[in-house]
Amino acid sequence: MKKTPLNQIHRELGARMVDFGGWDMPVQYSGVIEEHLVVRQAAGLFDVSHMGEIEVTGPGALAFIQHLTINDAAKLADNQIQYSAFCYPEGGVVDDVTLYRFNERRFLFCVNASNTDKDFAWMQQVLSESAMTDVTLNNRSAEFAQIALQGPKAEEILSSLTDVPLADIVYYHFHEGVVAGVKMIISRTGYTGEDGFELYLPASAAVEVWRRLMATGAPHGLLPIGLGARDTLRLEKGYALYGHELSRDISPLEAGLAWITKLDKLDFVGKAALVKQKADGVQRRRIGLVLQERGVPREGYPIFDGDREVGVVTSGTMSPTLKIGIALALVEPAAAGIDNELQVAVRNRRMGAKVVRPPFVQ
Repeated sequence: MKKTPLNQIHRELGARMVDFGGWDMPVQYSGVIEEHLVVRQAAGLFDVSHMGEIEVTGPGALAFIQHLTINDAAKLADNQIQYSAFCYPEGGVVDDVTLYRFNERRFLFCVNASNTDKDFAWMQQVLSESAMTDVTLNNRSAEFAQIALQGPKAEEILSSLTDVPLADIVYYHFHEGVVAGVKMIISRTGYTGEDGFELYLPASAAVEVWRRLMATGAPHGLLPIGLGARDTLRLEKGYALYGHELSRDISPLEAGLAWITKLDKLDFVGKAALVKQKADGVQRRRIGLVLQERGVPREGYPIFDGDREVGVVTSGTMSPTLKIGIALALVEPAAAGIDNELQVAVRNRRMGAKVVRPPFVQ
């Protein structure tokens, strides 16, 4: 398995390690529920160095990105970030990504860890087919470590280690500055729904920066957080996860991402298929579900409307904040109405569930 630069730190902390998309990653340290709640109430530190970073440079960088992605990158200002996706010509999703604009000739994509090699190959293929010659692609994933500091006390903790005016970095913007003596990208983003930062730094500096953050954050209740709580945190906010709510077989329109799918933009890969799908009407929609009795909806559990099966759970958990079962699911459009009463087959027992509009936790 691949290892992040912080692998030994996780083992020193007694983390339970698992194979996550070919990476040796911590699933939990003190326990998923405790870790989840500390992020909601104080702050947590995540090793997300397994994520990929792919740079696009050159005079044609913006034109290429406009052709590659479904969102409108032309609306980005310098030091601004955009959530977007790559699609196949058939309309399915290659990956969902975040795009960082440094200037009109330099951009950086953050891509999902298990998709990095696939994404880079896809970008190379699209570039080759476009016949653009003024664009350079560089997979810089091995150069970066990525540490996420998330929670209501994140800014207070990080401010002790940098002179960068963090309050001036608004949501989905970034700044290049120095933290704990290390130059890095300070990004006001995250996958938890809480305030916080994602730090892109040289892999060689990861251990020292992690230790400095933990020491500074300890008086504020900062804890290391594993993949288990990262998943429950994103689920409470209704965030999509590739391979669950998005895939080659699930389009962004089906996944509830019409808001980043700019069909009025000039041609991009997958546009024709998505225009047709919108005109014809999607065959399924992503919804949120809250169980009306005690149980845990899991991925793959079927969903019923009366005696008719109408969909499937794509992600589910027992919400540590709400203490109830919550899920994201794909269902037939007729079953997707807010407050609609459905049933989830949990271990062969059908449990009542109500359709809600995520996020589950505000």
